Amino acid sequence: MRYLLVLTLVLFAVGSAQSQTYEVGVLAGGSNFIGDVGRTNYISPNNIVFGGIAKWNRSARHAFRASILFTNLEASDTDSNDARRQNRGYSFTNTVIEGSVGIEYNFWDFDMHQSFDKPHTPYLYTGFTYFYHDSFALDPVEDALVNTSSEWDLAIPIVIGYKAYIGGSIVLAAELGARYTFTDNLDGNFPGTEEYNYASFGNI
Repeated sequence: MRYLLVLTLVLFAVGSAQSQTYEVGVLAGGSNFIGDVGRTNYISPNNIVFGGIAKWNRSARHAFRASILFTNLEASDTDSNDARRQNRGYSFTNTVIEGSVGIEYNFWDFDMHQSFDKPHTPYLYTGFTYFYHDSFALDPVEDALVNTSSEWDLAIPIVIGYKAYIGGSIVLAAELGARYTFTDNLDGNFPGTEEYNYASFGNI
């Protein structure tokens, strides 16, 4: 499995209807890849991520949410502190489009109908992510990673964040999330095709 780590700042505009609160917002931040190519740091954003997000607050403790984001994943062995990776010298850039749906759980009550309390709370989010990405494989002739195709795959998002109502119709949130993917092919380690299966690598 491979991980996509995303650190974002989220800004929501809030609207209410029939005692429920809806939030629509934008997100922006940074992303980095955690796998068999590049740095081994878990939190080391090296590219921009941006997108949109919507929530339906069903209670003061939970909300249903959906989001879409766009980013480029970049990783290079030359940036790693591992001498073995530096000597190997692989690198790639992967375009990712992600759609996610799931549930957000608030640790404390977050009731937008009591705005005078200026509610704030840490929260957790998880659900299902469907994402589009480039697939890579190791070309043994060039000894380099090559883009072989593009495909859709599944991932499980695990996100922790903190949000606060800051007045008017605005909620501000900061969150850190990892996507546990169900593919080993973001970096070409396990191509999954007959043509390149023999050229797998990894665990360095």
